[in-house]
Amino acid sequence: MKPGQTFADLPALVTHLRTELENKKTIVLYAYNGTGKTRLSMAFKDAGKKTIQRPLSVGDHVGQPLTITETVGDTLYFNAFTEDLFHWDNDLEGDSDRRLTLNADSRFFAGLAELEMDNRIRPLLQRYADFDFRIDTQEWAVRFSRMVNGEVIDNIKVSRGEENLFVWCFFLAVMRLAMDPEIESYRWVKYVYIDDPISSLDEHNAISVGNHLVQLLNKADNPLKVVISSHHPLFFNVMHNELGVRTSKKVSAHFLSRSKTDGSYALAYTGATPFFHHVAVLTDLYQAAQSGELYTYHFNMLRSVLEKSASFHGFSKFSACIPTDDADDPEGVLHARLINILSHGDYSLFEPVPMGDENKEHFKTILDGFLNRYPFNPDLLPQPAPAAGPVGNP
Repeated sequence: MKPGQTFADLPALVTHLRTELENKKTIVLYAYNGTGKTRLSMAFKDAGKKTIQRPLSVGDHVGQPLTITETVGDTLYFNAFTEDLFHWDNDLEGDSDRRLTLNADSRFFAGLAELEMDNRIRPLLQRYADFDFRIDTQEWAVRFSRMVNGEVIDNIKVSRGEENLFVWCFFLAVMRLAMDPEIESYRWVKYVYIDDPISSLDEHNAISVGNHLVQLLNKADNPLKVVISSHHPLFFNVMHNELGVRTSKKVSAHFLSRSKTDGSYALAYTGATPFFHHVAVLTDLYQAAQSGELYTYHFNMLRSVLEKSASFHGFSKFSACIPTDDADDPEGVLHARLINILSHGDYSLFEPVPMGDENKEHFKTILDGFLNRYPFNPDLLPQPAPAAGPVGNP
């Protein structure tokens, strides 16, 4: 990657990004979790706020001044705060009328009643999910249903992953409206900031969600300037490469990092090919193994890396890249079988299944053995800091 620039704080970084968007259509950022991507998205949004005086309209209360002071923004954003605009009411007393309530005070829902949001969200959601929904514009609530054995079950509580999908598709529908200059409700939107649209994506769905988003952003009549940040290396690659196919001069990609010493931020330009895919995936797998946040789909990712490595070295089977364990697995059979089984299981793509402790140990053994056998740049795979020893007298 090319050397980049350093920024003392978030406001300085935001100023740079907004300046860059004067000549670019889209900025794609890759950053590890904990870097501050969500904070950056909110700082970007806040930088677009301004106070205006507008004339008194017919709907305003009589007796108010002839002008009203308002704070308006220019950024439609998707991040953890967007998800917080949706809140469950599980009907604890009756346990039957479960609904997702909407924050009526947010401009995110400005076109809810008059723009038939149900019909705009449904075709987007049907790409990913098998449940249906109904928006009640009087109660500001969403009720979900599902067909089970030919019967419609109403007022169901959808899973967390399904809820995230619904919110994401709601956002996509709003973003489509913001692209249309004829839609007054979202005419204020000049910028879109998207931070990690769906967390814990496996490789297939990182591509699927990324390609779908690219289709929307690549529309010829799209007037919006966009920033996309993600900790998911494959999603980052998909967005950068797919957006850059037709508009290479209008897309820039950066690796975003934050100094642990002084809290400053740095952007390093990644070039036309942000990361080799296998290196990006290995970095992701290594970090997951170090943190212990391992899910079954990580075996899919590990198998992909092993298969590519085996092919590069002229082997026909990925098991050739699994070092043998003289004590527990002298022929490498157990670990090869584990990868075979756990990379082909029927696991939910948006509801990641945590690994059991035993499989975590096997996963770490396979990954560590691979990295020891085929050394990679140690700067990509930082070792955890040693634990502090007991405090006391020598």
